[in-house]
Amino acid sequence: MTHTRLLLIGTVATLLAAGPTAARADDGPSVPPGTEATATAPVELDPNDPDLKLPEGATLAEPKVLDIKSVVEDQSGDERREDTNTSVTFALQAEVLFGKDSAKISAQARARISVIANEIKTQNATRIRVFGFTDNLGSSAHGDVLSRKRANAVHGILEQELSDANITYEVRGYGEDYPIADNSTEEGRKKNRRVEISFPRGQN
Repeated sequence: MTHTRLLLIGTVATLLAAGPTAARADDGPSVPPGTEATATAPVELDPNDPDLKLPEGATLAEPKVLDIKSVVEDQSGDERREDTNTSVTFALQAEVLFGKDSAKISAQARARISVIANEIKTQNATRIRVFGFTDNLGSSAHGDVLSRKRANAVHGILEQELSDANITYEVRGYGEDYPIADNSTEEGRKKNRRVEISFPRGQN
């Protein structure tokens, strides 16, 4: 059973900018999508404030369509899918894919990655990001290496499944950077140990 949450996100985002083709994880990672700084909540405005009136001859800017983000997470929290108007992101917890402190993918994990590969085909995506993350236990250097190895392992399965020379990959390991939950609890650390696969949404 899954829960579905719909979030209205008022951002002007340039998602999934084309990154360099990388057969292996890069040492100088860029900022992952969704971690950029966002504007603070709007302050309450007085609609009668004369300073809010347009000067004579001025016109309003063109209206913009706000991005809509749909987040679906399974009951256990092991897998999450985020859809926006422009992109799709799958996040798989490390325990779903690997053994403890390992980058070897299980047979069951390969099946999950195959499902994601099918979605990539459906979306006709040709730019794919595979990002690995860890919790903050152990040394930062160890987390960096492990997250890169795990991202590489998932990248390897995707390459086998998709077998498409037109697809470019950005494969990176971020270690303990960019946590999505509180590292002071095991529940939070489990969420932070993850691999994210993201790609542009098709136009069809």
